[in-house]
Amino acid sequence: MRAVIDAVRAVAALDDPQRARLYQVVREAGAPITREEAASRVGISRKLAAFHLDRLVDAGLLTVSFERPSGVAARIGRAPKRYRASAVEVQVSIPERHYDLLGEIVLDALEQARPAETPAQAAYRLASERGRDLGAQTRRQRGLGRLGPERSAAIVSELLAGAGFEPAPCGDRIVQRNCPFHRLAQRSPALVCGINRSFVDGILEGLRAGRLRAELDPADDRCCVAVTTV
Repeated sequence: MRAVIDAVRAVAALDDPQRARLYQVVREAGAPITREEAASRVGISRKLAAFHLDRLVDAGLLTVSFERPSGVAARIGRAPKRYRASAVEVQVSIPERHYDLLGEIVLDALEQARPAETPAQAAYRLASERGRDLGAQTRRQRGLGRLGPERSAAIVSELLAGAGFEPAPCGDRIVQRNCPFHRLAQRSPALVCGINRSFVDGILEGLRAGRLRAELDPADDRCCVAVTTV
């Protein structure tokens, strides 16, 4: 959900017409430009341009440097701020969708399929590896020891929430109220649900959450994967 909030904040920063025009000018410049240059191209004062440019920096849409481009003579005093578009990609989706993750898994499957694997089998394997890496990284970073079912469930829920699954307790299970790949799951449910299950299984393996298991439990109003205690 944090990613959605950040994306909404970035988009909201472009709501002002002058700010949106300044952002366009900086993107089109092809090289870092000063606030004076940006103000001149938009036709507003330097002070107003500085205000809007710094708001765009705060939103993560622009970056700032004080480097002098080659060929530009040095001036006495501090070098002026220069702005350029950041590499951030902004996409707002509520509920969260992560089609980029699914696309990466499928692309990797096409490129890295083993001789005896079908593309689907390769996708399941690579999804499991992704989940396992995430679980193992979390385990290392937090210095986790032996995990009981409750602690495992709490950490798994946290990781799944970060991936957009919207986990929720349901009796002795954790169900996923959202599928991050919803539109594609409707088109190819067997493939996408298999990838989802493999990804969650990988997380459990990487965390060494041996008392938890991912299973397919399709429903019309939520993701097909549930996590149960064994």
